[in-house]
Amino acid sequence: MRRSIGDISFSVINYMFLAALGMITVYPFLNLLAISFNDSLDSLRGAVYVFPNEFTLDNYRVVFKSDSLLHAGILSVARTVLGTALSVLCTAMLAYTLSRREYMFRKPINLILIVSMYLNGGIIPTYLLIKNLGMTNTFWVYIIPGLISVFNVIIIRSYFEQLPEGLIESAKVEGASDISILFRVILPISLPVISTITLFVAVGHWSSWFDNYLYNSKENLSVLQYELMKILIQSTNQVSSNATGYVDKNVLAQTTPQSIRATLTVIVTMPIIFIYPFLQKYFIKGMTVGAMKE
Repeated sequence: MRRSIGDISFSVINYMFLAALGMITVYPFLNLLAISFNDSLDSLRGAVYVFPNEFTLDNYRVVFKSDSLLHAGILSVARTVLGTALSVLCTAMLAYTLSRREYMFRKPINLILIVSMYLNGGIIPTYLLIKNLGMTNTFWVYIIPGLISVFNVIIIRSYFEQLPEGLIESAKVEGASDISILFRVILPISLPVISTITLFVAVGHWSSWFDNYLYNSKENLSVLQYELMKILIQSTNQVSSNATGYVDKNVLAQTTPQSIRATLTVIVTMPIIFIYPFLQKYFIKGMTVGAMKE
């Protein structure tokens, strides 16, 4: 089919706009990647954009100098996988319960959850509660306190409420229990919202370090983000005598906080970048189309 000049002009402008938007989005990460592979002293002079001027691996040598970094990385992966799985499971179960109109305590629990979003006990009461529960200096302090997120519950509950009621009624006619309905009917057709919440929770677990700082003093329970934060602080202070001893003083003197910060950002971001493409299709594809016919 022949296209008019207006259609061609619109397509050209649209592609140019999308290309510019893509470059604006990608450039900050490419710049960090270039700085992480560039000589630290040269990075201080500026003029490092997309490609490193003086390629070096010294920044990564500084970061991976720590012997405990591998153990901390394994612990972070275990925390992310286990914490995400349990959090999504418990959140979905609670959201399904609150989405059922026949549940008599639905409104009071919804009210309590919403109030908890605006009123928080604070750091000290939370610390005392976790300490009295015996979860300090344990691995479970990373999992249990953040098991349920009210924001995620509201998102999943709203999605469940929009599903066709006939799906649940048909399953109940066949004799399915609520557990069977949730796992065999609701969750398989709710993959878009489940994958979205899964990504949110996983990024939160992977990026978290403050709970390690507050509740865990054992070195063998330090997560990757906390170990990387200590390396950044050591690089910033440039004081090896009072630091944790992870990095040799001569090697540390060849780096700068800017280069270390860029290197840590790349290390922390890469796993999320590799995982995201596998979940992206669920953000744009509806799974309920054709699920039933009215």
